Amino acid sequence: MSAAQPGGAARSDRVVAPRALVVEDEPALATLVAGYLEKDGFEVEVAHDGESALVRARELDPDAVVLDLGLPGIDGIEVCRQLRTFSDCYVVMLTARVEEVDKLVGLSVGADDYVTKPFSPRELVARLRAMLRRPRVGARPAEPEASEALRVGDLEVDVPAREARLAGEVVPLTRTEFDVLAALAERPTMVMTRTMLLEVVWGGDWVGDEHLVDVHIRHLRLKLGDSAELQRYVRTVRGVGYRIGAGE
Repeated sequence: MSAAQPGGAARSDRVVAPRALVVEDEPALATLVAGYLEKDGFEVEVAHDGESALVRARELDPDAVVLDLGLPGIDGIEVCRQLRTFSDCYVVMLTARVEEVDKLVGLSVGADDYVTKPFSPRELVARLRAMLRRPRVGARPAEPEASEALRVGDLEVDVPAREARLAGEVVPLTRTEFDVLAALAERPTMVMTRTMLLEVVWGGDWVGDEHLVDVHIRHLRLKLGDSAELQRYVRTVRGVGYRIGAGE
């Protein structure tokens, strides 16, 4: 595997390969995933437990982390929780357990996606590539009138600054949660289907379970003090999709 450069985060002006950290306690699977990523042009580091994963993440400053849920010592949930205190890299969580609660918990601490074992390494690489290519909501040049934050009641969505504020207080959203909120807030009269949200936020070439949108909506509502019953900021249009609420 390639070694991290001294200083970890330093990069030259030349085009560099995306950096990936594979965290998996099964050596054969870790080697397999790392091999597919390297063939696709990634610089790859491997860690086999939670403690060393956090050390390598600080040194490597990865663009993406493939993170097993069932690690020895510090498990994947806690690794992701700690990772989010110093990195906004994309995180795909691997789990051998198919229960919905595992997926929900993994995403609630900041994972962007999940893959259930057994999985196709090619599909995993495709998902990571789609994440790295996907257009960031608000990344396009803002028109002059778009500089003001979008307002929904006491919620402000500042797209250029990538910041959501509720009653003046910053809401700690993950990159994906913010992108979902911004996608809805920028289209206040539109009902967006899961497919539309996937295309806008994840990119048109993303592959996977479209109900991933529902999971992120659930966590977004929780952080905004909203719910499926209140629907103050995110409304469910039954049988269609989601739209921004009225803030009431």
